[in-house]
Amino acid sequence: MTTTSIGFVQTLETPDGAFTLITNEREQVLASGWTADSQEIGQRIHPSHRPAQLESRETDAAAAVTSYYAGDPDPIMQVPVAQWGTEFQQQGWLALRNIMPGEPLSYTDFAVLLGRPTAVRAVASICARNAAALFVPCHRVLRNDGGVGGFAWGTSVKHALLNREAALLPSKFG
Repeated sequence: MTTTSIGFVQTLETPDGAFTLITNEREQVLASGWTADSQEIGQRIHPSHRPAQLESRETDAAAAVTSYYAGDPDPIMQVPVAQWGTEFQQQGWLALRNIMPGEPLSYTDFAVLLGRPTAVRAVASICARNAAALFVPCHRVLRNDGGVGGFAWGTSVKHALLNREAALLPSKFG
């Protein structure tokens, strides 16, 4: 497949800083993350699918980001995403979208979920290569000791996302 002809870029201000996303003509998120640098976001898109040019405009996906930060994470999971990788990466990115907010998994549990319990490093790589941050919530996978581990957009953003999502859970003791 060849490079997409045009991509649409939008940057929003969030409590976690600038959040930029790039979509294609079908309103699928190609890449996103916490930076105002659209070139940095564009580099996360598979080279054969990078838009030849970017045009600034409002995107449908931005409304889901706004909803997320207003306390409703559900619209994020309804936004279509397009990423390119191996069959195992595709399986992993799809599975990440099914991890519930406030209920993170360890890398080991994520490997088990994918049917490859010994593939802990491979599932960590799936998270690291995720271009569509927030829409494919790789921040919901933690180190086996419960630590946050790494995150392309910084561990402070990952902590903030996890804390925000944990606050959405109904109290288990009320």
